[in-house]
Amino acid sequence: MSQSISLYKLLAKKKLFSKSINFDLKRIKLVLKKLGHPENNLKNVINIIGSDGKFSLLMSLKFFIEGNSQKTSAYISPSLKDIRERFWMGDRYLTFTEIRKTIKEIEKKKVKLTVFETLTVIFILNAANKDNNYNLIEAGALFAKDSTNVFNFPKIQAVVNINKQHLNFLKRKTISEIILQKVGFLSNFTNIYIGKQKPFVLKKIKHLLSKNNSKIYYPNLWKLVKSNNKYFYQDQKNKIEIKTRYIHSRGLIENLCMAIKIALDIKISKKVIIKTIPKIKLPARIEYLEKGKLIKKIYSGEKILLDGCHSEISAKNLANYLKTIKMPIYGIWGMTKNKNPEVFIKKFKGIFKKIVTIPIENESASVSNSLLMRVAKKNNFVVEKSKSFDLALKKISSKEKKVICIFGSLYLCGSVLNKN
Repeated sequence: MSQSISLYKLLAKKKLFSKSINFDLKRIKLVLKKLGHPENNLKNVINIIGSDGKFSLLMSLKFFIEGNSQKTSAYISPSLKDIRERFWMGDRYLTFTEIRKTIKEIEKKKVKLTVFETLTVIFILNAANKDNNYNLIEAGALFAKDSTNVFNFPKIQAVVNINKQHLNFLKRKTISEIILQKVGFLSNFTNIYIGKQKPFVLKKIKHLLSKNNSKIYYPNLWKLVKSNNKYFYQDQKNKIEIKTRYIHSRGLIENLCMAIKIALDIKISKKVIIKTIPKIKLPARIEYLEKGKLIKKIYSGEKILLDGCHSEISAKNLANYLKTIKMPIYGIWGMTKNKNPEVFIKKFKGIFKKIVTIPIENESASVSNSLLMRVAKKNNFVVEKSKSFDLALKKISSKEKKVICIFGSLYLCGSVLNKN
């Protein structure tokens, strides 16, 4: 963990690398040109774009492709436990040494980049040296001028749920502008998959793509159905039962269904998909801790549940799942800046018996526990604050059977996973 923190600090301190967010493709295209266009060596690029669900779609596809005895590189953002998780190379993550070596290689080209652009180039340079069957690439906040939008002929561009996240990055702070930034700049000669959207969003997407020459798959081509308390993926030709003990919410299963549709279309057999579904795990996405140091600190009747939700939509998804739980639920809530804690916490009315607010360790963008406590109090939650996660867990843990839900930030969940 300390090596990961030191690497992030190294990137932040470099004069060539800016920690600020600055959307512009000129810088990354220049450095890639100076490096000999390594992006052109990546086979079967799958861009994953949207507001909520990018990671769950990427991971599900990764499981299906690898379950089909093929290899995939994968670039995710953010990492949970350490920086290496951003860079999957087919059979392992990049090492700290490899990451440092690649940073030096990029520095030699003397192009000023943002930290996120640098991370993207680290992935591209290393993935270019692999001969993996697919390259799964999660976009950042938007897509039009996002550093992941540098591939001339991606095989697939998959768009998950689009919502009001990332308004803070835009001059025109409207959902229409977000849709434009994420969908209006997709490739013209690829395969585009659109995940489940609100009717207004889907209408806007269809208008934006009306002149796009790609083959477009809209979400009416497949669906999630529930029958006798079982979930099924269904399209015109296939019906596949979703047998999983790790994926708990309808929202996450919707993303899994989108992955199944894509997997079928890239010729992964129904048999492989059925065999793979039970193996798919999504860290910090409604994830129960089943073993580790933290489990030893609580009573046998208690469960620890992690969810990195931080948007209104993902809060609603977690809240809908928590409503199905038949035991008391206590919350440990941390959040980063540029989110909307008041809109977020309102989705959990009537769910938590008590919330303890905390700052996120080693995270400069953390919202203070005092501010979160005021927001929770204003919305009539039983709430107190704590200086740290460890103290919050001590306050909540008792012989009472309960679920302890840690929520509000992927960075918070990553910190907890490291403690575990």
